[in-house]
Amino acid sequence: MAASAGHLRPGRYLTLFALIVIVLYALVFLTGNHKPTPKLGIDLQGGTRVTLTARTPDGGQPTRESLNQARQIIERRVNGIGVGGTEVLLDGNNVVITVPGEQGDQAKSLGKTAKLGFRKVVSSATQPVVPPQTAPPATTPPTSGAPKSSTPPSSGAPAATSGTPTTKPGGGGAPGAALAQQQSTTPAAPSSSSTPPPPASTPAPATPAPSDGSVDAQTAQEIQVAKALRQNPQLVGADGQPNQELVSKAMAALTCAPNAKDPLEGNDDPRLPLVACGDHDTYKYLMEPEFLPGTEIADANSSYNSQNGQWVVNLSFKSAGTKIWADFTSKNVGQQAAFVLDTQVVSAPNIQVAIVDGNTQITGKFTQAEAKDLSDILKYGSLPLSFASSDATTVSATLGLASLQAGLIAGGIGLLVVFIYCLFYYRLLGVLTILSLALSGALVFAVLVLLGRWIGYTLDLAGIAGLIIAIGITADSFVIYFERLKDEIREGRTFRSAVPRGWVRARRTILASDGVSFLAAAILYVIAVGDVQGFAFTLGMSTVLDLVVVYLVTHPLVAMVSTSKSPFLSNPRNLGLGAVQQLGSQRKKSTSVGRANVKEA
Repeated sequence: MAASAGHLRPGRYLTLFALIVIVLYALVFLTGNHKPTPKLGIDLQGGTRVTLTARTPDGGQPTRESLNQARQIIERRVNGIGVGGTEVLLDGNNVVITVPGEQGDQAKSLGKTAKLGFRKVVSSATQPVVPPQTAPPATTPPTSGAPKSSTPPSSGAPAATSGTPTTKPGGGGAPGAALAQQQSTTPAAPSSSSTPPPPASTPAPATPAPSDGSVDAQTAQEIQVAKALRQNPQLVGADGQPNQELVSKAMAALTCAPNAKDPLEGNDDPRLPLVACGDHDTYKYLMEPEFLPGTEIADANSSYNSQNGQWVVNLSFKSAGTKIWADFTSKNVGQQAAFVLDTQVVSAPNIQVAIVDGNTQITGKFTQAEAKDLSDILKYGSLPLSFASSDATTVSATLGLASLQAGLIAGGIGLLVVFIYCLFYYRLLGVLTILSLALSGALVFAVLVLLGRWIGYTLDLAGIAGLIIAIGITADSFVIYFERLKDEIREGRTFRSAVPRGWVRARRTILASDGVSFLAAAILYVIAVGDVQGFAFTLGMSTVLDLVVVYLVTHPLVAMVSTSKSPFLSNPRNLGLGAVQQLGSQRKKSTSVGRANVKEA
């Protein structure tokens, strides 16, 4: 037999719930930034979301290990921006970067492979541009004993004034070993050994589409075609001289333009020669195989070089890299060393003196932001995969605020409809429903604030949708309980005796219903990513908190009302149970008459 309502001791349950709320809000106001504000996603506060798609040279699936390694490196780069609330997630073969606030533009460059290598320049050629150059380039005589090469301005470096400007060692610009950037104000033309640039009208060889229509297969084919032309081992002979015919074909296949997509980006083979663009796409370079990998960089930072009036990137090498760099610069004074980042020549200065301490600068036409981005990318390491930016979405703070207001309005309308229904159908019991929903909302809000601080959970529009749906799930628990009470009263029981019996039967249904909802949310959270995960998380969390409120608030309050001696609270009509109680009384009366007739018979 079910226990009576008086044995429930509702005060204990309500006290326990009050303690839970007090503890949660004490943590809200006494930890973190002490502000009761949840962490909002970019669709609510504005920001940038960048989706990067992994590419492999053979078009195959990247390994999970390489994807996780890439995610960790990108996450370190994102954290280097210094913006709170950033998030880096894996979505299949995609890496999704989310940066809230106004500094999200920097995230668009974080997917660079940052595959830096140092190569010796064999020759170079000017890239035809529109409008054409007004003056013919001058020719710089080759260094004795070295292969002939032209000496264009260092890629990205500004023209020098009279004299021989040098690149100061990294760190503070103190005098010491230097790397010459450029020796004249006029760009140098290719020497006689340099392959002339192809005509502007020469089209690049077309890449046939893969037979299976696969995007990965097409990318792999583009990479292989570009590598066969621009990394042909015979581009540079054993004597260090370029093969003019092969170099001409390679340069004809290379398009240097600001928006041109290079299929070899981040996928060049360091063991082979390379033809690549540089100097802001105005030069094409033929370079020898890589002699020093970027993995030998110990540290990188950006600074302003007041002597040259430009922003530079300072590099310091590890011990092995310092020795290799010192040997190379000692043996190749007067030659060019190209700094190749993701198959693009960032800078190609002349070596003026040997650099023995490993401190070097990358010079270029950098803005402050570009120099910082490059130094951060180099500092945190290169990615094991190359990535293509498949999507970049920027949401303004104004649009985010409008989205938040729309979500709050939708939630308010949902609550209002539930309130009207409960008051109309359940009356005083409906007031208990409204009170329970309000307490449930207070509980959910505190948990969201704390989860944002502890695990970095961000509330977005999808999460708000999950909270709105959870209103219906919570209200459904109350409806199950109250309808079960009506069933008990129809059987002829009083409201006081119906409460414990109705609760015993209703809680099984409530547990089953919330269990199914939580299971669905958990499965959705595991198999989904991104916004859908946010929806599943808030739905599952609200479902669990619904059980807390029903057990610790709703049932104890109903039990207190059932035992109240107040005439107002004891009136079935005020509880929305008047018609049901009349039906129960009639049924009870007819049952009594039936029993009396049986006795007389």
